Amino acid sequence: MTHMEKSAKLKAPTQEGSLSLMFTMQDQNCKPIKIWLSDRDAIEDSCLEQAQNLAALPFLHKWVALMPDTHMGMGMPIGGVIAATNVIIPNAVGVDIGCGMAFAETDIPAQLLRETQTKSGSLLQCVIGDILRNIPVGFAHHSQKQPCAALDAAMQDADGYRANAALFEQLEKGYYQVGTLGGGNHFIELQEDENGMLCIMLHSGSRHFGKQICDYYHNAARELNQKWHSSVPEEFRLAFLPTDEPQGAAYIRWMNLALDFAAENRAHMLAAAQGILDKQLQKQLALTPQYGNEINCHHNYAALEHHYGKNVWVHRKGATRAREGELAVIPGAMGSYSYVVQGLGNAESFCSSSHGAGRKYGRKAAMQTFGTEEVMLDLKAQGVVLGKHNKSDVAEESRFAYKDIDSVMQNQQDLVRPIKRLKTVGVVKG
Repeated sequence: MTHMEKSAKLKAPTQEGSLSLMFTMQDQNCKPIKIWLSDRDAIEDSCLEQAQNLAALPFLHKWVALMPDTHMGMGMPIGGVIAATNVIIPNAVGVDIGCGMAFAETDIPAQLLRETQTKSGSLLQCVIGDILRNIPVGFAHHSQKQPCAALDAAMQDADGYRANAALFEQLEKGYYQVGTLGGGNHFIELQEDENGMLCIMLHSGSRHFGKQICDYYHNAARELNQKWHSSVPEEFRLAFLPTDEPQGAAYIRWMNLALDFAAENRAHMLAAAQGILDKQLQKQLALTPQYGNEINCHHNYAALEHHYGKNVWVHRKGATRAREGELAVIPGAMGSYSYVVQGLGNAESFCSSSHGAGRKYGRKAAMQTFGTEEVMLDLKAQGVVLGKHNKSDVAEESRFAYKDIDSVMQNQQDLVRPIKRLKTVGVVKG
C-alpha cells in the first residue's frame, strides 16, 4: 500500500475498564479503511488487499468498514461493509443472499433435556435426532412443495420476473427448498442461556435460489463493465450495476425476493424445530413450552439507507445491521458461545456489526489441521449432542477453525451491547 498512514482511535471504556480499539488505514489515492481490530497484524494480507480494492472504487461513499470477524471472501471480504452511490455490486452481497439468523427463547430449563431419559437416549438426543430427520439438510430438499408467501407473491406478479427466463424457473424449485438448512456453516442449535433456559438458534439463507441470482447478475455486470470500459479492474471481482439501469433494477428486484425467501426459510425451520420440541416435551414430561423474543435478521444483503447526508446502497457481506436499540444475533461456532445483542447505531460502521466469529482456517486448512475424532471428542467433553449424517467433514466446522467469539465481541463494544450469552448444548449440521 503506497503512502499508507495508520491511526488508531480508542473507544469509550467498558464496564470492565478495558478499551475497544478501531484503527484506520489511509492511502492517499483511496478512501479510508476503518477496521475494528487491534492492529494491522490482526488482519490477513488477502483480506486487506480486497479492502484496498474496495477503497479504490470511484462510487464508494466515505470509507470501507471491516468488522472484527473479517476475513477474505469472493471479491469483498466477509465481515465487510461499504456504501455505494447509485451502484450495486452483486459480489459485495454474495452468493447466499439473505443468509442470516433466527432465534427464540423458551421457558424450559435446558437441564431437563439432558437429565430426562427416553428409550432412545436423553431427551436432548431425541430432539436433535428428530430435527435431523424432519428438516432437510445439506443438498436435500422437500419431496413435496411447501407453502411460501414470498414465492406466491412473485408468482402473482409473474410478468415482472418472467423476463429473466434463466431465473424464473428457480421460483418453482424454491417451493421445494424453503424450510431446508443447507450445509457448510449453516446450523440449527439448541442453546442454554446464562439462566439455564433453553433457546433455539439457526443459521441459513436463500439456498441455491440466492446463488443463482448472484451468479447471473455478477456475469451481467461483468459484460456491461467491459462494454463501458470500466475503470474497476476485472481481477477485483467487483463488477457493478448502476441502479438506474434496467439490469441494476432487475438485480435489486430479485435480491429482495431472495431476502424475503431467506427470512421465510428460517421462519419455517424455526417453527418446525419448535414443533418438534413441543411434541417431545409433551410426550416425555407433559410440558408445553412458551416462546418469546424471536429474532430473524439478515447478514448478506444490500439496502438503500441514509448515511452522512446521502441515500446510498449499503452492502453488508457477512455483517449484521445494528441500529440503535435494534436486536440481532451473533453466533460463534458449534460448541462455543453465541450472543443476542442490541445495536448501538455506530455511524462509522454504517450501523453494522460482525455476523459471527469469522473463520480462522479455511475449510481445507481446517480439515488438514483438525481430525474428525479430535472434534468429536471435543464436543463430547462439552456435553454437546451433534446431529449430522456424515461426520467425515465435521472438522470444517470445528470451533477451533473460527476466531474466538469473545475476542470478536471485545473488539466491537462500540457497535453492539451483548444482552444474552448462549452456549451450544445440541447442534444439527448438514
